[in-house]
Amino acid sequence: MESTSQSPQPSSALSRRTMLAGAAALAGTTAAFAGAAVPAQAATVGSGASAAPASGTATVRDARRQNGRPGKPVVFKNVRPFGAAKAVDLVVVDGRISQGPAPRGAHVVDGGGRIALPSLVDAHIHPDKTSWGGKWVSRKPASTIADFVAQDVELFRAQRRSVADRAYGLMSHAVTRGTRAMRAHADIAPAYDLAGVEGLSEARRRLSHALDVQIVAFPQHGVIRTPGTAELLEEAARTGLVDMIGGIDPIGFDDALDEQLDLVFGIADRHGIGLDIHLHDRGETGLATMRAIIDRTRALSLRGQVTVSHVFCLPALSDKDLGAMAADLGELDIALTTVAYSASLVLPIGKLREHGVRVGLGSDGVRDSWSPFGNADMLHRAHILGWVNDVRLDEELTDCYTVAAHGGADVMHLAHADLKPGAPADFVLVRGECLPQVVVDMPRRDIVVHGGLVVARDGELVD
Repeated sequence: MESTSQSPQPSSALSRRTMLAGAAALAGTTAAFAGAAVPAQAATVGSGASAAPASGTATVRDARRQNGRPGKPVVFKNVRPFGAAKAVDLVVVDGRISQGPAPRGAHVVDGGGRIALPSLVDAHIHPDKTSWGGKWVSRKPASTIADFVAQDVELFRAQRRSVADRAYGLMSHAVTRGTRAMRAHADIAPAYDLAGVEGLSEARRRLSHALDVQIVAFPQHGVIRTPGTAELLEEAARTGLVDMIGGIDPIGFDDALDEQLDLVFGIADRHGIGLDIHLHDRGETGLATMRAIIDRTRALSLRGQVTVSHVFCLPALSDKDLGAMAADLGELDIALTTVAYSASLVLPIGKLREHGVRVGLGSDGVRDSWSPFGNADMLHRAHILGWVNDVRLDEELTDCYTVAAHGGADVMHLAHADLKPGAPADFVLVRGECLPQVVVDMPRRDIVVHGGLVVARDGELVD
């Protein structure tokens, strides 16, 4: 598991920790998140309407509801939303929090005075790469992205379990830890053909009752530098296997800024799907890519359909330059995602949100060829986010949870599971005193509810 005993120091060698370092800046978080943080007493049923999805994107839950799931109404008795002093009953009808009294014949679940909290959203994860649940993998030294990519292929070929089985194991584990939705990236390259996206698609199908999943076709080996990848991206989009097309460092890794972006934007535009582009390049190289992404988003009218992940070029900007960039991102509704490995490359979430930029938190790779660390537990990720930023105040700790719960929902265009009437009935029940203490202590998720269904108890998936 990832250690949070100290903030790691930068290393000269390339690794996930040095290349994928990133976290959400919480300086001034109370003001920056005032509109999104949930006050401790806002938990009473009847406190207002849930936020609507930011777009008309259909979700897995929409399909379940159309098919008549999840079934009879449920009353979760004796729960303390957000750690409220007084326990209440949460009524769930048709998979959503209801303001009215419990219908006759509703199923009853006793919460035992536990805290009810919104389930979490993993905005950036790579389940296809994981060795989770299998034998220990000893990793070799690596110093470039190409080295890590080669090790990805070696590990893929050495695995005896299919992508679907490995991804299902990790994704079901995430459910037991309170994850309601995730954006899952799957490597696509001639070395794998479509095995990654096909495997994630099967894992998503098996978990459709418990987890909402968006799949990204991620060209980890490069789009232009690896012949055959572009054709596979097109095929994945054409067959409907994926929800989004990815990209990776068009300048620093692919050395083909216009060619890569023209290709992936063209696929997304033709097939009516979104984009999620990995951008690790820093300084002017990264900024040039951001400007090119902004230009294409505007030219193709893809507002609200583009995400950039990691975005290491933003933290070093002056307030003036950051403001100008954030204004463009907000105008075009380009979302960002980050992870929380260290404080060395911190996305300035507060300033970005001032311009309406959606920012989500993710767990990234989990026990893959890049790193032995990771656990797909988004409460742990919120804890790490607070640790690397040295947060101390209750409001700041609450903000960490808010980013993990609602930031990713914003990125994925999902309604907030904020326990208000009309909100998706996606929540966890934990033992604790208050929300800030939960972020610090990370108690077991005793009960996990998705769409009104109990999908996990005591750390185990419920079939």
